[in-house]
Amino acid sequence: MILPLVVETMVVGSGDASDSRSTDSPAESARTGSSHEEDEGRQLSYFGGSCSRNTSPIGRGLGLRNTSPSRQKAVKTKPRGLDEEMIATFPKAPHPDIHMEDNIWAMLPEDLLNEILARVPPFMIFRLRSVCKRWNSILQDNSFLKFHSQVPSHGPCLLTFWKNSQTPQCSVFSLPLKQWYKIPFTFLPQWAFWLVGSSGGLVCFSGLDGLTFRTLICNPLTQSWRTLPSMHYNQQRQLIMVVDRKKRSFKVIAASDIYGDRSLPTEVYDSKADSWSLHQTMPAVNLCSSKMAFCDSRLYLETISPLGLMMYQLDAGYWEHIPARFPRSLLDGYLVAGTQKRLFLVGRIGLYSTLQSMRIWELDHAKVIWIEISRMPPRYFRALLRLSAERFECFGQDNLICFTSWNQGKGLLFDVDKKVWSWIAGCALQSYNSQVCFYEPRFDASIY
Repeated sequence: MILPLVVETMVVGSGDASDSRSTDSPAESARTGSSHEEDEGRQLSYFGGSCSRNTSPIGRGLGLRNTSPSRQKAVKTKPRGLDEEMIATFPKAPHPDIHMEDNIWAMLPEDLLNEILARVPPFMIFRLRSVCKRWNSILQDNSFLKFHSQVPSHGPCLLTFWKNSQTPQCSVFSLPLKQWYKIPFTFLPQWAFWLVGSSGGLVCFSGLDGLTFRTLICNPLTQSWRTLPSMHYNQQRQLIMVVDRKKRSFKVIAASDIYGDRSLPTEVYDSKADSWSLHQTMPAVNLCSSKMAFCDSRLYLETISPLGLMMYQLDAGYWEHIPARFPRSLLDGYLVAGTQKRLFLVGRIGLYSTLQSMRIWELDHAKVIWIEISRMPPRYFRALLRLSAERFECFGQDNLICFTSWNQGKGLLFDVDKKVWSWIAGCALQSYNSQVCFYEPRFDASIY
């Protein structure tokens, strides 16, 4: 089931991120005129970075103006889909304007045009669909999807989902572009309520359709979706989805009962077989949290009794207990999967509010111990959690860890490799019932 899609760009500046070395808040930096113009110039430099005269169809599709920098340094522009004007400051032209013939660009070979479009950021492609019927049809073409699958990923994004008066709402924050985009999610059925997660360009939802527990897979960019077959034991379960891009397939793992009332066999859905298969029942344990992490073909859950981790090997289909003791005085912990077999534990330490701190550990698989690798700076911790009992959410992807607080309406991003902390603000994080996960936008992600 495929519906047309319109992507709106949300208010510019609401998603600006500042690293740990910056002392200004997002609101203060937005009010600073010169820095604001420089930032906006950097954003628009992606579309017209050469500062040359552009008369190509791509330039017209992205809403660029044919204004010579030598005649005008500051130009007010309003690209299609933006809610506010942006002021672009262009530097002096390093070379004379280059005239690009329309008749040449209009007759680009099909394969060359597909390769060019495949390198355009996914959220910008929808602006190009209105250029002409030919470009609109190319985005559905298999040759374009083939080129798109071969180019590097756009980069990590944050997807937020919430319901406003029973109407599904979705916004995506692009970390490379540092901008929010609004994606219509009205194609989802009413029962799709819980955001399970995202992998490889697909997003998984679950919910109760009457008394029946259902699972749904969708691609937000193509607006295509389908409901998975019912499980053998059809009730609310802990779910996680993983995508294998090389095999062009995905799997959904259903672990224990979400309430822990029953011991149910582990079920795995394989998109190639389009069916659920039964596997070993997870041994009787007391879980710390319903959050799970998938790393190196293994699924991990935290347990209190016995203390440590439960690991499910997807290839072998069986459970195993790992006696990795948690750090002392750990109040709440989240498992976060990184790259190259890295598994992180994120949580608060300290029994008293004045002594609490947020720390990050990494599992040493050989010694089966947690090793502390970083701590959240106190000023970030106080800004994120103003109350000692305040709840927060934590999730990660590609060695990026994101923290969100229910009451603050903003997110805090930590780059494990660069050791950099930065804020992410925006109206999409201000809804108290918003659900957030990392998301990789891809047109070639198939729901089958």
